[in-house]
Amino acid sequence: MTAMSFAVGILAIAMLLHAAYSTIQYRALLKITEDEFTGPPYEVMVELMLVLILSLFAGLTVPGNFKSILPDSDENRVVSLPSNMNFMIFNHRGKAFPTETGLKLN
Repeated sequence: MTAMSFAVGILAIAMLLHAAYSTIQYRALLKITEDEFTGPPYEVMVELMLVLILSLFAGLTVPGNFKSILPDSDENRVVSLPSNMNFMIFNHRGKAFPTETGLKLN
């Protein structure tokens, strides 16, 4: 299933490039005939809608299955915490911010 979804994603990218190329050709044709550009042709719009559907399908199926976000779920436990939690140190991006801001709330 993943290989097919990946192929559908590649097909969607190719169709998107084709729609862009068709629109550029259409605008060049309008310049030659000296007509005003009011928007892309209907066929390009249909192609873009199909590209949207195919890319959504590929984007949702290529990464894999969704994981459970429930806190009691055993499948999303990565590590077990030690019983002695007195000396735990957490490194995160928040340590770059100052702990004391000097601002007082009224």
